[in-house]
Amino acid sequence: MNAIFGTSNFAATTVTSKSGAEATSRALSLYRKWQKSVPEIQKLHELDIPVSVIRAKVREEFEKNRHVTELEVRDILLAKGQMEYQETMNVWKQTTHIYRYFYEEEAPPKPTTFLDKFYEGRTT
Repeated sequence: MNAIFGTSNFAATTVTSKSGAEATSRALSLYRKWQKSVPEIQKLHELDIPVSVIRAKVREEFEKNRHVTELEVRDILLAKGQMEYQETMNVWKQTTHIYRYFYEEEAPPKPTTFLDKFYEGRTT
């Protein structure tokens, strides 16, 4: 059985950074790619979230890892970011997968005290 497999869109090879400056440059390039694609992502996945909110979430996700200094870890994070981008742009992710990024902000706070937990369990 001869099956022909095409290369997927937005695929990128994994690259090892030789310096911190190179990793930073690659991170900024990936960040720009994400930011430029936000309007298209909103249309592809039919999101009812404003573009500005999606852009803010993309920035927040990049800011989470701003403090990382080890090159190997940065390379892994860049590879994961590229994979996320590819999955999002090729619509391999479903809309619910994207909404999970925003769920954390909208979810009600979890109860912390014993009585709050007890009451929460009784009401649901």
